[in-house]
Amino acid sequence: MTPGVAGTPRIVVLTGAGISAESGVPTFRDAGGLWEGHRVEDVATPEAFELDPDTVQRFYDARRRAVASVAPNPAHAALAGLERELGDDLLVVTQNIDDLHERAGSTRVLHMHGELGRVRCVACESRSDAPGDLLPGPACANCGERMLRPDVVWFGEMPYGLDEIDVALAACEAFVAIGTSGAVYPAAGFVLTASAFGAETLELNLAESEITPFFAESRLGPASLLVPAWVDEVLGRRR
Repeated sequence: MTPGVAGTPRIVVLTGAGISAESGVPTFRDAGGLWEGHRVEDVATPEAFELDPDTVQRFYDARRRAVASVAPNPAHAALAGLERELGDDLLVVTQNIDDLHERAGSTRVLHMHGELGRVRCVACESRSDAPGDLLPGPACANCGERMLRPDVVWFGEMPYGLDEIDVALAACEAFVAIGTSGAVYPAAGFVLTASAFGAETLELNLAESEITPFFAESRLGPASLLVPAWVDEVLGRRR
């Protein structure tokens, strides 16, 4: 879901690459800073798309097919189950561009970095579901121009939904970060915003992150184990 999730949630959950990695989604960025053998500057910037659109389209077409071949894991399922119980009291903000939250059943999801399964037209700025691979250059359903690009927030571009996220962080009672590195801003600063407004803060991560010291509590382990256990705790307190 793109920005526009209504309601002021009591719990805001931020998810990062770690939750999807347990489903088999590659993080794409290796220890050398390469994404599937490409420099970030070559596949994840507006300048790269302008200079060599075919390489960029080929890269994201491959990512789209890779995501389609995997399934949500118990962490995604647990968050979907929590939404069924809490409704508008829960908002999931994800840095991930896959659709695993939605496939697990979540509907209140804000994709701050865009969605791999959607496209944006450079000519008319309309946004829609991806018609399939973009390398052949399909036409925009709105204006007819063949200028579609992945609806993904590249380096140097503004993330989606920041105003709405700020409102949610200022009003929530609890902020939970799952599978995030704490290295990418503005998401890495969300815990500080939530803390400043009095929210409880919890990190669920495979290993300590760059922002672990900012959380009131940090639990280490696989998201597929930690998230269902945390959800059980939350629901147990409601019964």
